[in-house]
Amino acid sequence: MTERVLILGGRGRIGSSVAQDIATHTQAQITITGRSPDTGKDASSFLGKQVQFLVLDLAEVDKLEKAIANSDLVIHCAGPFHYRDTNVLETCIAQGVNYVDVSDHRSYTSKALNCHEKASAAGVTAIINTGIFPGISNSMVREGVEQFDKPEKIHLSYLVSGSGGAGVTVMRTTFLGLQHPFEAWIRGKWQLVNPYSDREIINFPSPYGRSGVYWFDMPETFTLPHAFPSVKTVITKFGSIPDFYNHLTWIAAHVFPKWLMQRRYMIEFLSHVSHFMTDVTNGFTGIGVAVRSEVEGIKNGKTAIYCSTVVYENTAVASGIGTGTIAQLLLEGKLNKPGVWPVEEALSTDLFIQAIQSRGMKIEQDWL
Repeated sequence: MTERVLILGGRGRIGSSVAQDIATHTQAQITITGRSPDTGKDASSFLGKQVQFLVLDLAEVDKLEKAIANSDLVIHCAGPFHYRDTNVLETCIAQGVNYVDVSDHRSYTSKALNCHEKASAAGVTAIINTGIFPGISNSMVREGVEQFDKPEKIHLSYLVSGSGGAGVTVMRTTFLGLQHPFEAWIRGKWQLVNPYSDREIINFPSPYGRSGVYWFDMPETFTLPHAFPSVKTVITKFGSIPDFYNHLTWIAAHVFPKWLMQRRYMIEFLSHVSHFMTDVTNGFTGIGVAVRSEVEGIKNGKTAIYCSTVVYENTAVASGIGTGTIAQLLLEGKLNKPGVWPVEEALSTDLFIQAIQSRGMKIEQDWL
């Protein structure tokens, strides 16, 4: 029988990239959703006959439950996840349907992980935080950690050119991440860190080179210490190209009044203005992404550093690859781990490397 995949928010930039990857690498019948009929008019034209469109608002509980019950796999791409509850995940668990999402905020990740026992008892495999970062980045860390007798420090750096090919929702996620200090695992203790602080110059692969990155609140900041208990420090930093976007974001994080940055209308205003600006600059910056994972630890009795990097020309497409690989492995029965898991605890390095290589994405590795 043909597998049926439901992609919530599938008409957005990230969701449509996920749909494209699944349509390319599986024979699944895909249903993408959106709140307006207008968003689905050209769904089949850009994704083919494998894809159909369903008008669905997540607030329509009965309709949502029916759509999930008629699916073999649900992929949640309807962000920002700062605002989301776990109703979709819990409905999947109740219906016995496997679940994947592109969540990227610790509040949602924490709520999702609280459903672990229910999912395990129901035999449902739920993989959260898939995409490029978090997602592919987490698997790069796992591969690095496995090189050591005792991994001790993880340093993740992310760089996005312009809009990254994503929509306004990703801009919202960036500004929402500037609202509050967050806890990071540093030298074996949870310590508060200010968002977009402690600028650091990182040497990324060509064409980016040396670029600035800043502390940014990501789910892997707290899921990686849980996955790898011997690690005493986990750093997650993010930056933009061109560099003046970093300075504008720094101003939003440190100069604008906190009460103002916590107002939804301000987030909407900044998100739309930023997206307009990147539409202008995308032409000369591109919309690519670079991820650099550096793991430090003890190997053969000596301290060593293992670095892996990946560069891709379209951030949204890279996110689609990260999520699409997980979906393909679930549909093929190669990934079966009941419970709720972040990527680094669910996906083996062998499966990760095979899936990424099949899509022409190359990860460079080196000892420093």
